[in-house]
Amino acid sequence: MTPRSLFRAAAVAELVTWTLLIAGMVLKYGLDAGDRGVRIGGSIHGFVFLAYLVVTTVVAVNQRWSVGALVLGWVSAVVPYATVPFEVAVARRGMLAGPWRRSPDDRSGPWDRLLFFVVRRPAVSAGIGVVAVALVFSALLVLGPPVPKG
Repeated sequence: MTPRSLFRAAAVAELVTWTLLIAGMVLKYGLDAGDRGVRIGGSIHGFVFLAYLVVTTVVAVNQRWSVGALVLGWVSAVVPYATVPFEVAVARRGMLAGPWRRSPDDRSGPWDRLLFFVVRRPAVSAGIGVVAVALVFSALLVLGPPVPKG
């Protein structure tokens, strides 16, 4: 899997989960069908949202994006359906071209060492990433929904 294919998959997954959340909201508020759709769609969307942020960060470090590009990538997940246009835009600019970097060079910094661990051990890293996202997701569920009930 290349940085481009991973980022594309994450962007599309984020788009799909926005659709699930919006469909749940239409059921709840438009058809008065209860909040089950929002709870299910929102939970899936929340998990994928956090995973997208992680993938965006890993790809940004690998591709040496500017901080501004990284932040714009994160912000694209907040705006419904913006992740795919963002992915298309950075791909057109060549910001997703090339393979995973596996060894340091004269421009490598502290984040690169973490990147090299991730790239050299993708299965372990994916497992750690899923667990980390699940822990953050669980903590956020304990804290409660992003909007007050009522």
